[in-house]
Amino acid sequence: MSIIKKIYSALFIYIFVLSSIANAEEIKKIGKFKDWETIVYKNGTEKVCFAQSKPVLQSPKKTERDSRIFVSFRPNEKIFDEVSTTSGYDFNEQNTVSAKSGKSNYKFDIKKENFAWISENKIEKKIIKTMKKASRIMVTGYNKSGSQTIDHYSLMGFTKAYNSAKKSCE
Repeated sequence: MSIIKKIYSALFIYIFVLSSIANAEEIKKIGKFKDWETIVYKNGTEKVCFAQSKPVLQSPKKTERDSRIFVSFRPNEKIFDEVSTTSGYDFNEQNTVSAKSGKSNYKFDIKKENFAWISENKIEKKIIKTMKKASRIMVTGYNKSGSQTIDHYSLMGFTKAYNSAKKSCE
């Protein structure tokens, strides 16, 4: 998957999902599955389906951030199993954004402003496999000043939300 498509994907999610000005007719919540939810966005012939979750714990606690982790499907662009995250701030370029679950570690190797994603679909499939089996995943990022944040995501309901998103975009 090209870097340009990843950037457009991240910007799309930010604009249409996290923005409060999104039109309710264009975005449909398909279901809530414990700590995860499935959403479908339609715009003409374009359709995007994704599973998303908010962290159950954030560090440092003193700062309110709008963090999320996503798995997206964009059939019109032939994009499937796209894993991305936002920590609610612009990432710095010097430090790595990473996810850890048990002994498994994954690097989000592309960062654009406040989104990060994995460039290789093979690695995305591995992290999804891990997320289906695990109970929690932690995403570590660094803001522009170099301060570290850690977002803890529950994976309760992930498999059902993932399957729902995948099926909605078949």
